[in-house]
Amino acid sequence: VQLVESGGGLVQPGGSLRLSCVASGRTFSVAVMGWFRQAPGKEREFVAAVTWTWSGGATYYGDSVKGRFTISNNMAENALWLQMNSLKPDDTAVYYCAAGTGGDMVLSVLGYTYWGQGTQVTVSS
Repeated sequence: VQLVESGGGLVQPGGSLRLSCVASGRTFSVAVMGWFRQAPGKEREFVAAVTWTWSGGATYYGDSVKGRFTISNNMAENALWLQMNSLKPDDTAVYYCAAGTGGDMVLSVLGYTYWGQGTQVTVSS
């Protein structure tokens, strides 16, 4: 499975950005897709995930983004999005799209096998 992200950039505090991820390859093996982020000197942090099912997936959010970020997907297009509102300087990081089997590890990097190259999000005035 190959993942390609887009949509990062520079935004002022309080602004919005929408990240996109398109998957290709053996996507039938994927059970969950999500977003992680990593700031300089910090560990990779879970942001949001959605289970990859045709009947409508369950969504998960990290505590620091609940109420501000929204994850959505379109399985027919193998597409995943992350709408980020009310952005704060602490949201500055490289954001990664990820895909995997999830299971009990849906909130952990251990639940994901495939990773995109990352897209930089910078929140600054």
